Amino acid sequence: MVGFPNAGKSTLLTKLSHAKPKIANYPFTTLQPHVGVVEFTETRRGTVADIPGLIEGAHANVGLGHDFLRHIMRCRILLFVVDTPGSEGRDPIADISTLREEISLYSSELAKRPWCILANKMDLPQAEENLALLKDRFKRVKVIPISANEGIGMDKLRAFLSEKIGHEIDF
Repeated sequence: MVGFPNAGKSTLLTKLSHAKPKIANYPFTTLQPHVGVVEFTETRRGTVADIPGLIEGAHANVGLGHDFLRHIMRCRILLFVVDTPGSEGRDPIADISTLREEISLYSSELAKRPWCILANKMDLPQAEENLALLKDRFKRVKVIPISANEGIGMDKLRAFLSEKIGHEIDF
């Protein structure tokens, strides 16, 4: 999961897995990646990583950008978590564009990996309007509306993740 600080990545990780990253309402609460195992069924699992918040200039190592970006290189699919209503004073479309550019400037290989948008905080005002704008701007990209805090859309997200990252385990 990739996103700006306070997009809800850590909260989402706790809802999907048994991981317990620190969660607080201030930027850069997460200072190192956290990994959680998502159990889809008794025999099907997948791994999700919560990457610390990236900022503009991360490709040039601003804000420990290289330390964070190098962890993303191990991911098969990029889940861009965005503050859909802009509750942190951000523009979700600009955030996705900036994050995509930072990844592209860091690694053209990484920029080619499959990706989707997790439109988080859908329980807040302005979310529906901004969701429509996100879907209009990124027409070819899967956008999954969720609220990690309230559990909205989690079944659809789990089904998507099971398809994309799930694998059978042997006992």
